[in-house]
Amino acid sequence: MPGREGLVKRFLFYLLVLVVFGLGISLTLEQGRKLPAPHSTEPNLQPKLSSAGGVAGVEPSASHLANLRENFQDPLTRLFVQLILIVMVARLCGTLTMRIRQPAVIGEMVAGILLGPSLLGWVWPGLFQFIFPPSSLGALRLFSQIGVCLFMFVVGMELDVAQLKQQARTAVLVSQVSILLPYLLGVMISLVLYPTLAGPKTTFAVFALFIGISMSITAFPVLARILEERGLTKTPLGSTAIVCAATDDVTAWSILALIVAIAKAKSVASAAFSIGLVVLFVFLMLFWVKPRLPRWIGRAAHDGGAPGKGVTASVLIFIFASALATDLMGIHALFGSFLAGVVMPARGEFREFLKLRLENFSSVFLLPLFFAFTGLRTQIGLLNDTNGWLICAGLILIATLGKLGGAMFTARLTGVGWIDSFALGALTNTRGLVELIALNIGYDLGILSPRIFAMLVIMALVTTCMTGPLLTLSDRLRVRRSLAAYPA
Repeated sequence: MPGREGLVKRFLFYLLVLVVFGLGISLTLEQGRKLPAPHSTEPNLQPKLSSAGGVAGVEPSASHLANLRENFQDPLTRLFVQLILIVMVARLCGTLTMRIRQPAVIGEMVAGILLGPSLLGWVWPGLFQFIFPPSSLGALRLFSQIGVCLFMFVVGMELDVAQLKQQARTAVLVSQVSILLPYLLGVMISLVLYPTLAGPKTTFAVFALFIGISMSITAFPVLARILEERGLTKTPLGSTAIVCAATDDVTAWSILALIVAIAKAKSVASAAFSIGLVVLFVFLMLFWVKPRLPRWIGRAAHDGGAPGKGVTASVLIFIFASALATDLMGIHALFGSFLAGVVMPARGEFREFLKLRLENFSSVFLLPLFFAFTGLRTQIGLLNDTNGWLICAGLILIATLGKLGGAMFTARLTGVGWIDSFALGALTNTRGLVELIALNIGYDLGILSPRIFAMLVIMALVTTCMTGPLLTLSDRLRVRRSLAAYPA
């Protein structure tokens, strides 16, 4: 058969090629052995090898281990080890917390602390320094900041401005009191905290304003996911809580932007200039960019007729350009990415497309890096005395009374029942990831000392963990009330 004969010829030709190339390489190597050794005037810095092929005076096994250790010192190798460990521990802790009906973000927050000096550095300091030496944290920090920017973009995109307008009359009072009361308490407690717990170069005004913010933040994304998991999104309680949290977010981030501008500025004039630039930027984004953005994105998607790589690239460029703009103005980059999400087109399918492309990658890979980086900064061992733990407990109590209590009593004054008012207060007391973002900003700016940073991280964890059990308690109270009203 012609086909079979052709196959045999190709095989024979392939064997001939192998033989010719093999003979050529063998003859070349044989001739190379006859060449004299190279002569160099450079000093020989290479270690002498023993007859066994190792370093002279060192056992071969020790030499191999030394080579492995040397290879591990490569920055890319160390980064891969860090990424594998962080993502693995974050997913494990997130899965475990979901089994006890807590949001996965709580487990990921705990994972960051477990990998930091509070546990790994305490139990096995040698391994901790080997995997997370201070010189290697720069790459983690940059990756984590990119993850936070993408996360804040999704938060801004989920902010429904139309819903805010529709329910502002019913929720604005609750949301504002749930910010103002804890903010006031935070500023007042700063009188006690500032002398021993503030950053060494910060002023009392900046420190007090920042502590107020740390007391009053609500984690809008975590709250929304808790409502979704419990099937409360479409209920009056759920819609009111979402509007309150969204209003809290806008107010808190606006105040935080002001604090960052003041902290970074070297004078009142430069702070006023930065704030003026930000106000102008917000105005341009809301009233000039937002109406034109659908048309610009439509051009990027024109070639495929549907969102694709062109749209993804355009949106990423827009996010990073907005983040760059606010960073250059003296405000943190995440404010720009948050505003970029706010002005995104409101089409549901477009937002779902972006969430699928950006949120999944960010939440699975980049945000765990942020939690780990935060954990590496959190030194719970600094709370090594009774006074430290008492201050930490006091911060948790003040944060809860201000947020939960303020929202609950204000909601009751507006006509909401006591049980629903309690549930609303529990929801607004959720801080989660958004609190950690704000705390890292304060730490980077030198407003917070490492000791109070650890206290506030613990406060964020505790208040977020409280939300689920408190909602369960409100459900049981509601069932008990129903049984009392309609006995069998």
